[in-house]
Amino acid sequence: MSKRLGRGLDALIPSLSVSDDDKVIDVSLSELRPNPYQPRKSFDEDSIKELAESIKQHGVIQPIIVRTVLRGYEIIAGERRFRASQYCGNTTIPAVVRSFSDQQVMEIALIENLQREDLNAIEVAVAYQSLMDKFQLTQEELSLKVGKSRSHIANFVRLLSLPEGIKDNVSRGTLSMGHARALAGIKDVKVQKEMAGMTVSLEWSVRELEEAVKKLDTQEKPSAKSQKQKKRDPYIDHIEETLRERFKTTVKIKQQKEKGKIEFQYYNKQDLERLLELLQELA
Repeated sequence: MSKRLGRGLDALIPSLSVSDDDKVIDVSLSELRPNPYQPRKSFDEDSIKELAESIKQHGVIQPIIVRTVLRGYEIIAGERRFRASQYCGNTTIPAVVRSFSDQQVMEIALIENLQREDLNAIEVAVAYQSLMDKFQLTQEELSLKVGKSRSHIANFVRLLSLPEGIKDNVSRGTLSMGHARALAGIKDVKVQKEMAGMTVSLEWSVRELEEAVKKLDTQEKPSAKSQKQKKRDPYIDHIEETLRERFKTTVKIKQQKEKGKIEFQYYNKQDLERLLELLQELA
């Protein structure tokens, strides 16, 4: 068990172990329901099948931990064993009944997954935010409970402000926590999406993305005069957006009466070569 575990949770984890003195009962799978505070939203199907094969041969060696609820039992620890038992056609599973408050259940589910590193960054962020919302905890109070720094909590919660598409990429693992943190520092949502798309398509490292974001930050800020431009032609806006989607980069159309110019943004030599190849395909 990690030494970084918070004191509040450290007292809970031993209660998840099963000793010879515990009363183990067989509970019908139909009487069980998953932990509603389970932060992990997806379970690896292959690992469930492997566990199911083990259960077929050896049975469920470690009983699950449950608590009594209005109708049946709620799983506190052992949802993978429950799912695997369902998969291999069992009707019952060995269990130990314990008493836990809602807050304890949420904390146990979170720390159990964090200790096994089962959660992706978005699931961790959602779990942290849920704990704070439900039990009126500050980031500082939560940091003490889970044994993490307040900045660690803040960095994860900040990810929840990202657009859904980017969060989906983080959940799938196509963008890392480091990528997500770099993208969260971009204020313009359109630019966030563009940079995320480029990171995925070009397989940028976190450092490469950070360098691209840094270049964005050092670009010349628009003058007061340019901020007072006339209302843009919706057709130009549409073309600009279409080009952004096509070339996966920032595209700006600067119009002056009947003429103008189109600017494509590139962030390194590799990105420039990518744009040139796309433009040659259209020639």
